[in-house]
Amino acid sequence: MTAPHWLTLFGVILVGWVTLYLMALPADLRAAGALYGTDFLVALCTLTPDAAGFARITAMWMLMSAAMMAPTALPAFATYDDLGQTTGTNFSALVGGYLAIWGGFSVLAAGLQFLLFQAELVSAFGDSRSTQLSAVLLLLAGAYQFTPLKEACLSKCRAPLTFFMSHWDEGPFRNGLRLGAVCLGCCWALMLLAFVGGVMNLVFMGLATLIMVFEKLPDVGRILTRPLGAALIGGGLWLALTSL
Repeated sequence: MTAPHWLTLFGVILVGWVTLYLMALPADLRAAGALYGTDFLVALCTLTPDAAGFARITAMWMLMSAAMMAPTALPAFATYDDLGQTTGTNFSALVGGYLAIWGGFSVLAAGLQFLLFQAELVSAFGDSRSTQLSAVLLLLAGAYQFTPLKEACLSKCRAPLTFFMSHWDEGPFRNGLRLGAVCLGCCWALMLLAFVGGVMNLVFMGLATLIMVFEKLPDVGRILTRPLGAALIGGGLWLALTSL
């Protein structure tokens, strides 16, 4: 992983996390609805009810998705790179296809945030203002941990060699799209918990990234997925009961 394409990928991930750190807002300033720091970075993660606000939020979700999801795919990227030692591959096309899927997710997530903001269910920073919304998102994410679709997507992420060999003839970009799609199938519900933990909350982003990395590891992931689902459901039920 010392080849130029790997160093470039690690550099992109590092820049992404540094930017997220600079954009992150402390809890007290979130509660006060105040702005701080560099105006451009803060404006990027502050929603306003107009087209410019939607574009900024989409860019913010794209940055967050890339910084969080690229590390979870490193084992798959490494497997693909190993295959490239014996046959022709295009690493950048694979990563590009993978990130394209998460770019599409970012557009949808920004649209959802926009709708929730207009309904006054989230703040201008994307944090939930509704206990009921937080409970629903936790219950949804928890229940999804037990679904066959989640398990099917995880099984492909945990066996990247089999995955790539099954679709090798489609080329690197389409393989990247497929990898991104199964990764999205694994992680979309956990990513939406950003509305609960706080969009652009660095602690949430770091914890969620670690969980999603561990979930895709064959040995660790098999003992993590269902207990995590149970914990999320428990948290959702607790919030629902306390809001009555």
